[in-house]
Amino acid sequence: MLRKIRITLATVIFALITLLFLDFTDTLHTYLGWLAKIQFLPAVLALNLGIIAVLVVLTFLFGRIYCSVICPLGIMQDLISHCNRKKNHQSYSPSLTWLRYLMLAILVLSIILGIGALTALLAPYSTFGRIVQNLFQPIYICINNILALLAERLDSYSFYHRDVWIRSMPTFVIAAISFVIIIILAWRNGRTFCNTVCPVGTVLGFISRHSCMKVKIDTNLCNNCHKCERNCKSSCINSTEHKIDYSRCVVCGNCLKECSSNAITFSWGKKARTPQAKKDNAGRREFLVGSGLALTTAVLAQEQKTVDGGLAVIEDKVEPKRNTPIVPPGAASAQNLQQRCTGCQLCISKCPNDILRPSTDLLHIMQPVMTYEHGYCRPECNICSEVCPTGAIKPITLAEKSSTQIGHAVWVKKNCIPLTDGQECGNCARHCPVGAIQMIYPDGDESRPQIPAINETMCIGCGACEYLCPARPFSAIYVEGHEIHKLN
Repeated sequence: MLRKIRITLATVIFALITLLFLDFTDTLHTYLGWLAKIQFLPAVLALNLGIIAVLVVLTFLFGRIYCSVICPLGIMQDLISHCNRKKNHQSYSPSLTWLRYLMLAILVLSIILGIGALTALLAPYSTFGRIVQNLFQPIYICINNILALLAERLDSYSFYHRDVWIRSMPTFVIAAISFVIIIILAWRNGRTFCNTVCPVGTVLGFISRHSCMKVKIDTNLCNNCHKCERNCKSSCINSTEHKIDYSRCVVCGNCLKECSSNAITFSWGKKARTPQAKKDNAGRREFLVGSGLALTTAVLAQEQKTVDGGLAVIEDKVEPKRNTPIVPPGAASAQNLQQRCTGCQLCISKCPNDILRPSTDLLHIMQPVMTYEHGYCRPECNICSEVCPTGAIKPITLAEKSSTQIGHAVWVKKNCIPLTDGQECGNCARHCPVGAIQMIYPDGDESRPQIPAINETMCIGCGACEYLCPARPFSAIYVEGHEIHKLN
């Protein structure tokens, strides 16, 4: 029963978290955003003490069920391991304690020092998010685009076209390499990544050593068939010595299912239950485990066109070189984003305007920055602040966003169409949502086309001017970011 409950809950949570990353329609995050916020490391970075307390208590009561029920990367490893048709292939291996604590120390130092790249590489939830967003969301969008094409021919607009593009090649490569490594490790040895690299597993493993309920072996009933050891995905059962490394056990229930002599139980106390005691307390145990897992779930649930009139191909824009990167409204400052962001890519996958993409800066690689080649930051959108689970982008209202200056526009005279082509334009001024751009005659000469004049104190850095500027490949106006956001 324990194993069935775990598999059911894990399947549901894994499917929902995957959909949360795949969805780009601004629909599911309203209902499923809590799944990101109950992940352990995001909750720690967001200082969400309620979630942290629930996860710690849950681990103290039942062991590392977080790793096998809530963590999507852990569940993904189970799925990969299950696909290996070679059964009974595991064997006990001693814990590499030095490596586990080294990875934990590196994570802690990277958070303290604000080295986002290391934090992003070691965070399990973020690793899963990058894999889904970079490798699977493009496939999901392609399927959507096919359905959109078919629906359009039937005069239906239930689907709409979405551009497919690689937002950052370094991040794409890192996601692909991570996926391959996890596949190899999970295929060969099950939970190797969880129990040697993952710092979250190390922290929870320390707590689970003292958990109230544990998997226990009754030496009087054990017939030394070694089935429990061969089916343990964490390689933590030493059936020869009848010992279990509880710091690595994820309470998957495989050993209970495979034991033919009823020598293994999941129970309270220090001693293993006898078969009669097991029978007498089965109902109570199943009720407690089922209630605990169910309670956890209940409590924590709180086109742009590329042609001009169909005649001429429009040249793609090239991102300008910015002295200061632009970070989303709600981040408050580049430093806050860099210290708290784990590079999970959820904000990037949810951005409806395609303006967020992973940074390529070495120290902050995989953390989101804003660019305006594919769209601009619309005043009516604050999705990134709603979905961020770590507090790197804090919740911000639309009114607060409209008065937050994340950057300011800069005019590039040599690229401006009124000066290069002698033609009237004014696109930047017409589309500025805050009226920070006015068109003026150069040197007061009314015989010449007007050029833009920027009021930097009014500009909020939304990027509408940069995106809608018709100059190609470099816009005649671009946004320079602010290290610390200002309020207008």
